[in-house]
Amino acid sequence: MTRRPRALIVYESMFGNTEHVAAAVESGLQQAGFDTDLVEISSAPAVLDTDLDLLVVGGPTHAFSLSRAQTRAEAVRQGAPAERAEHGLRDWLASVHPDDGGGPALAAFDTRVTKVRWLPKAAGPTAVRLAHKHGLAALGKPVGFLVDDVQGPLLEGELDRATAWGRQLGAVCQQKV
Repeated sequence: MTRRPRALIVYESMFGNTEHVAAAVESGLQQAGFDTDLVEISSAPAVLDTDLDLLVVGGPTHAFSLSRAQTRAEAVRQGAPAERAEHGLRDWLASVHPDDGGGPALAAFDTRVTKVRWLPKAAGPTAVRLAHKHGLAALGKPVGFLVDDVQGPLLEGELDRATAWGRQLGAVCQQKV
Protein backbone atom coordinates (compact mmCIF):
# COMPACT_ATOMS: atom_id res chain seq x y z
CA MET A 1 0.00 0.00 0.00
CA THR A 2 1.42 3.40 -0.96
CA ARG A 3 1.55 6.24 1.49
CA ARG A 4 -0.70 9.23 0.86
CA PRO A 5 1.20 12.52 0.63
CA ARG A 6 1.03 14.64 3.77
CA ALA A 7 0.70 18.42 4.16
CA LEU A 8 0.87 20.74 7.14
CA ILE A 9 -0.89 24.09 6.85
CA VAL A 10 0.26 26.64 9.44
CA TYR A 11 -1.51 29.98 9.59
CA GLU A 12 -1.59 33.22 11.55
CA SER A 13 -4.92 35.05 11.53
CA MET A 14 -5.92 38.15 13.45
CA PHE A 15 -9.52 38.62 12.25
CA GLY A 16 -10.27 35.13 10.87
CA ASN A 17 -9.80 35.84 7.16
CA THR A 18 -6.44 34.08 6.83
CA GLU A 19 -7.84 31.17 8.83
CA HIS A 20 -10.70 30.80 6.32
CA VAL A 21 -8.24 30.84 3.43
CA ALA A 22 -6.08 28.22 5.17
CA ALA A 23 -9.11 25.95 5.62
CA ALA A 24 -10.01 26.34 1.93
CA VAL A 25 -6.43 25.48 0.91
CA GLU A 26 -6.64 22.43 3.16
CA SER A 27 -9.85 21.36 1.41
CA GLY A 28 -8.15 21.67 -1.98
CA LEU A 29 -5.18 19.60 -0.81
CA GLN A 30 -7.52 16.93 0.51
CA GLN A 31 -9.28 16.86 -2.86
CA ALA A 32 -5.83 16.32 -4.41
CA GLY A 33 -5.31 13.25 -2.23
CA PHE A 34 -3.30 14.68 0.67
CA ASP A 35 -3.63 13.90 4.34
CA THR A 36 -3.59 17.29 6.03
CA ASP A 37 -3.12 18.97 9.37
CA LEU A 38 -4.38 22.54 9.78
CA VAL A 39 -2.63 24.31 12.66
CA GLU A 40 -2.95 27.81 14.10
CA ILE A 41 0.47 29.38 14.69
CA SER A 42 0.36 29.04 18.49
CA SER A 43 0.10 25.23 18.12
CA ALA A 44 2.60 24.79 15.28
CA PRO A 45 5.43 22.29 15.86
CA ALA A 46 9.01 23.51 16.20
CA VAL A 47 10.33 20.46 14.32
CA LEU A 48 8.82 19.32 11.03
CA ASP A 49 8.16 15.60 10.67
CA THR A 50 10.32 13.70 8.21
CA ASP A 51 7.25 12.28 6.41
CA LEU A 52 5.90 15.75 5.61
CA ASP A 53 5.72 16.37 1.85
CA LEU A 54 4.37 19.93 1.85
CA LEU A 55 4.37 22.83 4.28
CA VAL A 56 1.90 25.61 3.51
CA VAL A 57 2.22 28.82 5.53
CA GLY A 58 -0.10 31.80 5.50
CA GLY A 59 -0.40 35.08 7.31
CA PRO A 60 -1.91 38.53 7.06
CA THR A 61 0.11 41.34 5.51
CA HIS A 62 0.99 43.93 8.17
CA ALA A 63 3.00 47.00 7.14
CA PHE A 64 4.06 45.33 3.85
CA SER A 65 5.36 42.16 5.53
CA LEU A 66 4.68 39.44 8.09
CA SER A 67 3.31 40.70 11.37
CA ARG A 68 5.52 41.78 14.24
CA ALA A 69 4.57 42.11 17.91
CA GLN A 70 3.72 45.80 17.48
CA THR A 71 1.54 45.27 14.38
CA ARG A 72 -0.33 42.44 16.10
CA ALA A 73 -0.91 44.75 19.09
CA GLU A 74 -2.32 47.33 16.68
CA ALA A 75 -4.67 44.68 15.25
CA VAL A 76 -5.90 44.00 18.80
CA ARG A 77 -6.60 47.72 19.21
CA GLN A 78 -8.67 47.44 16.01
CA GLY A 79 -10.75 44.58 17.42
CA ALA A 80 -8.76 41.35 16.96
CA PRO A 81 -8.81 38.88 19.88
CA ALA A 82 -5.84 39.53 22.20
CA GLU A 83 -4.80 35.85 22.28
CA ARG A 84 -4.12 35.98 18.54
CA ALA A 85 -1.38 38.57 19.10
CA GLU A 86 0.84 36.31 21.18
CA HIS A 87 2.45 34.34 18.33
CA GLY A 88 3.41 35.26 14.80
CA LEU A 89 4.38 33.39 11.67
CA ARG A 90 7.60 35.42 11.38
CA ASP A 91 8.78 34.17 14.78
CA TRP A 92 7.79 30.58 14.06
CA LEU A 93 9.59 30.53 10.71
CA ALA A 94 12.73 31.87 12.38
CA SER A 95 12.79 28.89 14.75
CA VAL A 96 11.32 25.97 12.80
CA HIS A 97 13.53 23.37 11.23
CA PRO A 98 13.07 20.10 9.39
CA ASP A 99 13.69 16.98 11.43
CA ASP A 100 16.25 15.54 9.02
CA GLY A 101 17.92 18.70 7.75
CA GLY A 102 16.10 18.39 4.41
CA GLY A 103 12.52 19.35 4.49
CA PRO A 104 9.20 19.41 2.71
CA ALA A 105 8.30 21.57 -0.25
CA LEU A 106 6.98 24.99 0.76
CA ALA A 107 4.05 27.09 -0.38
CA ALA A 108 3.06 30.46 1.07
CA PHE A 109 0.07 32.75 0.91
CA ASP A 110 -1.02 35.98 2.50
CA THR A 111 -4.13 38.05 2.91
CA ARG A 112 -4.11 41.73 2.00
CA VAL A 113 -6.65 44.52 1.72
CA THR A 114 -7.98 45.34 -1.73
CA LYS A 115 -6.90 48.97 -1.71
CA VAL A 116 -3.25 47.82 -1.74
CA ARG A 117 -3.63 44.56 -3.66
CA TRP A 118 -0.48 45.13 -5.75
CA LEU A 119 1.96 45.41 -2.89
CA PRO A 120 5.66 45.67 -3.67
CA LYS A 121 6.20 43.64 -0.49
CA ALA A 122 3.79 41.42 1.43
CA ALA A 123 3.65 38.64 4.01
CA GLY A 124 3.88 35.74 1.53
CA PRO A 125 7.22 36.69 -0.08
CA THR A 126 8.69 37.42 3.35
CA ALA A 127 7.60 33.98 4.56
CA VAL A 128 9.30 32.35 1.57
CA ARG A 129 12.56 34.24 2.25
CA LEU A 130 12.58 33.26 5.92
CA ALA A 131 11.76 29.62 5.20
CA HIS A 132 14.46 29.48 2.53
CA LYS A 133 17.04 30.34 5.22
CA HIS A 134 16.06 27.05 6.88
CA GLY A 135 16.44 24.99 3.74
CA LEU A 136 12.81 24.99 2.62
CA ALA A 137 12.33 25.48 -1.11
CA ALA A 138 9.16 27.08 -2.46
CA LEU A 139 7.10 25.31 -5.12
CA GLY A 140 6.23 28.64 -6.70
CA LYS A 141 5.44 32.26 -6.02
CA PRO A 142 3.35 33.10 -2.96
CA VAL A 143 -0.31 33.88 -3.57
CA GLY A 144 -2.22 36.85 -2.13
CA PHE A 145 -5.90 36.63 -1.20
CA LEU A 146 -7.95 39.80 -0.91
CA VAL A 147 -9.99 41.15 1.97
CA ASP A 148 -12.29 44.15 1.66
CA ASP A 149 -10.79 46.01 4.63
CA VAL A 150 -8.45 45.34 7.56
CA GLN A 151 -11.05 43.24 9.38
CA GLY A 152 -12.47 41.72 6.20
CA PRO A 153 -14.50 40.14 4.84
CA LEU A 154 -12.74 38.20 2.12
CA LEU A 155 -13.77 39.25 -1.36
CA GLU A 156 -16.32 37.06 -3.08
CA GLY A 157 -14.68 34.12 -4.82
CA GLU A 158 -11.47 34.16 -2.77
CA LEU A 159 -12.29 30.96 -0.88
CA ASP A 160 -13.01 29.18 -4.17
CA ARG A 161 -9.71 30.48 -5.49
CA ALA A 162 -7.94 29.22 -2.34
CA THR A 163 -9.48 25.76 -2.74
CA ALA A 164 -8.39 25.66 -6.39
CA TRP A 165 -4.88 26.77 -5.38
CA GLY A 166 -4.77 23.93 -2.83
CA ARG A 167 -5.66 21.41 -5.54
CA GLN A 168 -3.00 22.91 -7.81
CA LEU A 169 -0.38 22.75 -5.03
CA GLY A 170 -1.25 19.12 -4.47
CA ALA A 171 -0.80 18.27 -8.14
CA VAL A 172 2.53 20.13 -8.41
CA CYS A 173 3.86 18.64 -5.19
CA GLN A 174 2.96 15.10 -6.21
CA GLN A 175 4.84 15.55 -9.51
CA LYS A 176 7.98 16.49 -7.56
CA VAL A 177 7.77 13.64 -5.05
